[in-house]
Amino acid sequence: MAAVVAEVLEQGNALLRDSGSNTARLDAEVLLARALGASRADLYSHPERPLTAEEVERYRSYLARRAQGEPVSYIRGTKEFFGLPFAVDRRVLVPRPETEVLVERALEGARTMNQAGLRIADIGTGSGCIAVALATHLPQARVYATDASAEALELAAQNVGRHGVRDRVLLFQGDLCAPLPEPVDLLVSNPPYTVWQSLPEGITAYEPRLALDGGADGLDIYRRLLPQLPGHLRTGGMAFLEIGDGQEEAVPALAREALPGVPVQTWPDYSGWVRVIGMGPSDWRG
Repeated sequence: MAAVVAEVLEQGNALLRDSGSNTARLDAEVLLARALGASRADLYSHPERPLTAEEVERYRSYLARRAQGEPVSYIRGTKEFFGLPFAVDRRVLVPRPETEVLVERALEGARTMNQAGLRIADIGTGSGCIAVALATHLPQARVYATDASAEALELAAQNVGRHGVRDRVLLFQGDLCAPLPEPVDLLVSNPPYTVWQSLPEGITAYEPRLALDGGADGLDIYRRLLPQLPGHLRTGGMAFLEIGDGQEEAVPALAREALPGVPVQTWPDYSGWVRVIGMGPSDWRG
């Protein structure tokens, strides 16, 4: 007798709960929906739907990967960010909801500027989610997206094409701001800001170290990136960077030291952690 949706869902929930997942039920639902090519709502609309042997085997393979700690987004191969779906895999960081605050602040800054000829830089683009979200909401803008990882840029190119912004999101490989072809009006970045050794194994075993490791105190990239801003921002331009938990004093202090006279402001994410630092508008060149 063939297994049915409700039965295998409960089995998956139990397996993931026993493996230590604190989101076992949700993970089991998402992975079963993926295995069936269905939605989570379909699972409850048709709990007695029989599964083929192939579907059961696919689901079990997903469960095994999740039980080992692999992020659900990598198993599914997709993650939603700012209302848009993005392909993700182990070449790039999984987009986090708190990074949407960075996009929101950047959009607010951009809307104070002349939209004609607007130029934006996304430094360390990874999956391209920030660059694509900004290009989608700012149809007159051109976005230069840089990353040190050629593998990450391969995936970013897929996402740029998927969302139909290939003519306005241009990808460049290289270190931080070095590949930018011209000064920009708006610069955004979600740089690596964590202390690698302090991260849980579920992250370090799967997500790319290059996108996460901020050095001994998490601040290495800010020390390198902040002094580069005056050479890459137009007069009146602005920069917005994501920062980590507990960095709300250290990063603004680095910004004021590197950029004397440039206005500095911070904003929290929806959990109350200070998450974004904004700099400018300024003439940048002094």
